Amino acid sequence: MGINDEFWLRRALDLARRAEDLGEVPVGAVLVKEGVCVAEGWNCPISTNDPTAHAEIIALRAGGLALGNYRLVDTTLYVTLEPCAMCMAAIVHARVQRLVFGAYDLKRGAVCNALQLAGAEFLNHKVEWNGGALEEECAALLRGFFRRRR
Repeated sequence: MGINDEFWLRRALDLARRAEDLGEVPVGAVLVKEGVCVAEGWNCPISTNDPTAHAEIIALRAGGLALGNYRLVDTTLYVTLEPCAMCMAAIVHARVQRLVFGAYDLKRGAVCNALQLAGAEFLNHKVEWNGGALEEECAALLRGFFRRRR
């Protein structure tokens, strides 16, 4: 993981903490193009009554608006948790070039665990990815959140 990757993933962690403060599952996402933050998001499906309001989707929607294009070519998306199937499909369809995520999601992760959509042969775009960046810090945030809720 490069120094810029760590910087942006730490920003995503800050956003995940914002989600946690709102009672949402603490996941944050930052979309970067040419070293500049284009958009960001955090989980908010509970507060918005929107099942699609995952951090990644929020960041992708805002990124499309900011760039004036639904195709987010030459961008990197930083996320604190391995994306689910819905989010990974959106990442592929948006043509995000690169994905960097923190904690692995062994049960629902759609990059390299439950599904492997980043390089699936049936999709017309392949996403470069790096998982496990700041893994322990990202995973600890999620574990703490769920421990307090149970």
